[in-house]
Amino acid sequence: MGVRGERVSIRARDGGELGAYLARPAGGRGPGIVLIQEIFGVNAVMRSVADWYAKRGFFVVCPDLFWRQQPGVDLTDRTDEEWQRAFAFMKGMDEGKALEDCAATMEFLRGLEGCTGKVGCAGFCLGGRLAYLFVARHHPDCGVGYYGVGIETQLEEAKGIRAPLMLHIAGKDSYCPPAAQAAIHKALDSNPYVTLHDYPDQDHAFGRSGGKHYDAAAAELADLRSLEFFVRHLAAAGPSLSQIWEEHVRHEFAARDTEATLATMVEDAYVNHVPVLTGGVGRAQLRKFYSQRFIPMMPPDTEMTPVSRTIGADRLVDEMVFRFTHTIKMDWMLPGIPPTGRRVEVPLVVIVHFKEGKLAHEHIYWDQASVLAQIGLLDSRSLPVAGAESAAKVLHPSSIPSNELILRAD
Repeated sequence: MGVRGERVSIRARDGGELGAYLARPAGGRGPGIVLIQEIFGVNAVMRSVADWYAKRGFFVVCPDLFWRQQPGVDLTDRTDEEWQRAFAFMKGMDEGKALEDCAATMEFLRGLEGCTGKVGCAGFCLGGRLAYLFVARHHPDCGVGYYGVGIETQLEEAKGIRAPLMLHIAGKDSYCPPAAQAAIHKALDSNPYVTLHDYPDQDHAFGRSGGKHYDAAAAELADLRSLEFFVRHLAAAGPSLSQIWEEHVRHEFAARDTEATLATMVEDAYVNHVPVLTGGVGRAQLRKFYSQRFIPMMPPDTEMTPVSRTIGADRLVDEMVFRFTHTIKMDWMLPGIPPTGRRVEVPLVVIVHFKEGKLAHEHIYWDQASVLAQIGLLDSRSLPVAGAESAAKVLHPSSIPSNELILRAD
């Protein structure tokens, strides 16, 4: 998994040469990503992002977009003086020429030995807006933007989008306030090329490691969404496992349609809810299970908060927090237990295996002791069992202290 990072020079379209950081995949072959910097230049954060993608099989080049003002800008977000310098560089940057530099970088990538020729882009903050504009004007194979600043002022550019684009939006971002977010959604929600992901509790730069607003769980979720997006559009030859899985879940929880759910599965598929052994093997058992014991026994306020997603060649692992109020019978999770009216929040993991573009099996895990404690059937005061705090700690690892049950026992 070693990565070779190096400094390179790229010929600018208007003359001169700009510097850039190149990270090569250890395997020596893969698609490319133009990594578009924040306002701090090609700094350690950007280089670490480039290395992260290179470890996952991509050629990544992060061009120096401030080179016309001062080559080699490398700032941090730790001092007021650096912030002021960063803002000055951003204001002094010619946006059109910066996009041309990104286009020259894309050409550079496509000419690299080992690059497949497929090239996407990813940008953060300033780079998030530039990624949006780059997709609209220069047409890479796909693009991703994190908390882009000023997109709402350039929504007319969306008419040029002809490739898949994913944007991550921080709900508490003061640089992209609620009115701006609403405008972005209004303009782009119906665009078939665009996918918008909202992070309501996150602030600007929640994905910048070490930053003031960094949130590890939200950053991991956004990064995994982006990685799957790049794999699907730059590397994958077959159908997207995420798309197949999400279609299956929509039929279960939104459409509540047994036959449509079964249509996403192979004939001999099986489902195993590991803690209580509910589910079924084969089409006949699953039809009975879904139609009688699962779909009609899902509380109306059920919600799932994604935590992470891992995708392999033929498997997908989803980690989430599953929430509901126990207002109806739930034979699939709590067989024989009448409704208690209690609220439940529990971490849940689904491991899905795919075969020939359909679901072959699901292994679903959760902490049944935690569920029983939350509905009042186990006494968590005397047993080594955690309640809803187990879900809170998954979502916010530092919010709940560790080892409390050990300390209580001592």
